Amino acid sequence: MKWMNTLIKYRLWLGIVLLALAIFVNYETSFWPSFILYLLAAILILGHFLFGPMRLIQSHMEAGDMEAANKVVDSIIFPQLLIKPMRSVYYTIKGNLAMVSQDFDTAEKHMKKSLDLGGGALTKQAEGPNKLQLGMLCIQKGKVKEGEAYIRAAIRAGLPDSENNAAAYLQLCSIMMNKREYRSAKEYFRKAKSFKPTTPQIVDQIKQIEKYITRMPG
Repeated sequence: MKWMNTLIKYRLWLGIVLLALAIFVNYETSFWPSFILYLLAAILILGHFLFGPMRLIQSHMEAGDMEAANKVVDSIIFPQLLIKPMRSVYYTIKGNLAMVSQDFDTAEKHMKKSLDLGGGALTKQAEGPNKLQLGMLCIQKGKVKEGEAYIRAAIRAGLPDSENNAAAYLQLCSIMMNKREYRSAKEYFRKAKSFKPTTPQIVDQIKQIEKYITRMPG
């Protein structure tokens, strides 16, 4: 909703204006006529610092405008004031933006911070995808054992869709192939295919692996 995004964008300034107006009304009359203004100001100002502009960041990322998303993220001066689930989302987004910039060290640091926060329905929902992403990052950086552990943890935590599940099992398949554990590799490959992914990159990976996996022993 556009009006909601506009409110989130300007709620701190609107809160400050309402607070100034409340103080003026209080000074000119008494506390009770200004009470509603104080209340609205408190809701807006606290909302800015406790919940942050996550909706705005998500909107920019969905539109593919990473520069605008980065600007909004950088506008969060006190992330430690965000409530726990929002702070976890904040670090996840920071990690995603770092990955887009191919800054894998920073991405790993932020994704780990997000996971360390834990707890809450919002962070629980993101736990599986976060661990999968972190696992992929570790493997990219050559930390295969750590990456495998994160990917297995992601599957246990639960992944939201067929594409993520297929990607996780394909990555485990590749790890097993490198370890020459061919029976496990074939089993993970069958599981990946069973999710019937449609993402071109994953479909292409399946086709590439299929060329070799049938010739493996086990």
